[in-house]
Amino acid sequence: MSAPPRLFDRALLRTRLDRAARAYPGADFLKRRAAEDAVVRLEAIMREFPLAVDLGSRTGAFREALAQSDAQARVGFLIEADLSPRMLAGRAGPRLVADEERLPFAFASLDLVVSTLALHWTNDVVGALIQVRRALKPDGLFIGSMLGGATLTELRRCLLDAEAELTGGAGPRVSPFADAYDAAGLLQRAGFALPVADVDTVTVRYAHPLKLLADLRAMGETSVLAERHPKPLTRAVLARACELYVARFAEPDGRVPATFEILTLTGWAPDPSQQQPLKPGSAKMRLADALGVVETPLPRGED
Repeated sequence: MSAPPRLFDRALLRTRLDRAARAYPGADFLKRRAAEDAVVRLEAIMREFPLAVDLGSRTGAFREALAQSDAQARVGFLIEADLSPRMLAGRAGPRLVADEERLPFAFASLDLVVSTLALHWTNDVVGALIQVRRALKPDGLFIGSMLGGATLTELRRCLLDAEAELTGGAGPRVSPFADAYDAAGLLQRAGFALPVADVDTVTVRYAHPLKLLADLRAMGETSVLAERHPKPLTRAVLARACELYVARFAEPDGRVPATFEILTLTGWAPDPSQQQPLKPGSAKMRLADALGVVETPLPRGED
């Protein structure tokens, strides 16, 4: 089997995250939103999770959200894991430097894995999810979120058009993200049972496009494409992209929107105790009886 294509430079990602660690708490609003959503989902599941991992924890938004919830009593030992050692520094609790592409956890050792806004930087998302599923005990739970394909559509279009206008050609400056339509399929391909996918579209308004770029740097979310554009982004192209951004998207008060699409995936490691779909032809009641209607047969030849 051939190796997956190398889309992202993981070493560069670690460097960017290390650099962003100090300023990250001032720009972690998306991370906190995703972490709080994961906790809300846990609140609806009445079971114990003795050993849990927060994969891609950054500065601990999930642990903080969990501490404000009754679900905390059902989560036992929580390990915070991150690619960046600097993101993990300076706080108490069990922490582990770990690469989402090479998980160090033993087979069937975990009850819960949560990952918020980190897996979209893996070169093989399905491969990473397979590793998560293998690390979970049977009937273990995975809750994960990643940025989806509609993320930063405004910025992507303006950078491409500005560069094409000024240089006669353009290359990718914003990383690709998973398509929302494929989200549940990622879990199925990784072997999870009972997969569920949801989409949360977040619009953030900025005084200027440069404020958006500053937030992306503070988040460690600037592009780490392995096949980066051969030429650095020039000031002229960036200035023109900002002009296009304002001209196309500015709202009446002058602020500009930035779209972030958060895909949330929930799946369970397979276990015989889980609900199974009925075999075709095994239904014990006709659909017409269940709906309380009269069944009308089709004329012969129309099927």
